[in-house]
Amino acid sequence: MHYVIGIDVSKATSQVAVTVDGKVTQHFKITHDVLGFNQLNTIIMQFNEFPDIVFEATGIYSRRLKSFLDWHNYPYTYLNPLAAKKQLDQLRPNKNDLNDAKNLAETQFILARAKSYVQNPIYIELQDMSRFYQQINHDIVSTKNRLHRILQLTFPEIEGLFSATDSPHYWELLTIVPHAIITRRSRQALMDTIHGGISWHIGHERLRKLVDQLMSMGQISAPAVAANSYNVAQVIYYAKRLIELHGPKCDILTAMVDKAKDLPEYSIYQSIPGFSDKTVVSLIAELGDLHRFRTANKLNAFVGIDLRFNDSGDYKSTGFITKRGNSTARKVLFRAISNIASTASYGHPSHINDWYQKKKQSSLSKGTKKIAIGAMSRLLRTMHYLVINHQLYDYKAASKH
Repeated sequence: MHYVIGIDVSKATSQVAVTVDGKVTQHFKITHDVLGFNQLNTIIMQFNEFPDIVFEATGIYSRRLKSFLDWHNYPYTYLNPLAAKKQLDQLRPNKNDLNDAKNLAETQFILARAKSYVQNPIYIELQDMSRFYQQINHDIVSTKNRLHRILQLTFPEIEGLFSATDSPHYWELLTIVPHAIITRRSRQALMDTIHGGISWHIGHERLRKLVDQLMSMGQISAPAVAANSYNVAQVIYYAKRLIELHGPKCDILTAMVDKAKDLPEYSIYQSIPGFSDKTVVSLIAELGDLHRFRTANKLNAFVGIDLRFNDSGDYKSTGFITKRGNSTARKVLFRAISNIASTASYGHPSHINDWYQKKKQSSLSKGTKKIAIGAMSRLLRTMHYLVINHQLYDYKAASKH
């Protein structure tokens, strides 16, 4: 006999349909807690063999069900929502949670979906850390933009004090000198104020030069608001907020490296020219265990750079990427191509950069973004091959293919 359990996952509950040889024998609702999972476990254990368990990935809401099944080592099929929609569209004349659970179970007898590859939990943990890292980074970018806008009212010239405006030293200085009027004190008074207010060490000569620069900027600055304007308080608030965000951002990256360094992919990815620790751990987190992808094309589709074509009559399109996959992974890969190109100019060649530069120089190729997407595809194929075959990157060997 063939047993299938279809589960339609909602926020706090799931509809469960139990089918035997294509016929629904039970249907019930479970809660996503100990009581509900014990109820599901009792049903599963009543069979002589493990039933097929099929459910859709519904983001954070399906994580508890998935963790329960992993904990008990129950095999299951974890469906991509888009794939599930395509499979069930013809069977959903009356769509509701119960029918969805029933349809998931009944179509398993027809489609015989393969069991999902169960990754080491460390990959899931790394992905959660990566998403938190991306969230903090997004907050930093938003706060920097707000700070830039307010500085245009109080002291815009100060943005040229350092080579970059993403340094904690710069932000800390803004909490002390948020308005141009402050620089119009005596040199010694300004030096004493800065020296007593900063947490980082600075030599007397460096401090003197810094103060001279600030005073020079302050003399030519024409603020749009007075020194007692509430906009000054906003500058201080945003500068302190950036300092607060910077620490956790660095801590998360360090923790990700500590967790990932013992995984086999870590040393493999590090062997690719242009890959920093940040790139390595970000790609491990976002791509997960590459062994679950049978081919590199599957990996391309997961990332969302697989091609689609809209041809009609005599019109032949050049193709476009679907963008249906992991958008964070696409961003990391796009930056990785830039890093690979930069590294090659410093004596660390790669066949990815060779192809990238050749296409850029070709008069037939139009659009560097499309070329970068092509380079990303080749990079993913390389990464997949290296991981599957447990090999480090070798430029000479890669150039032959």
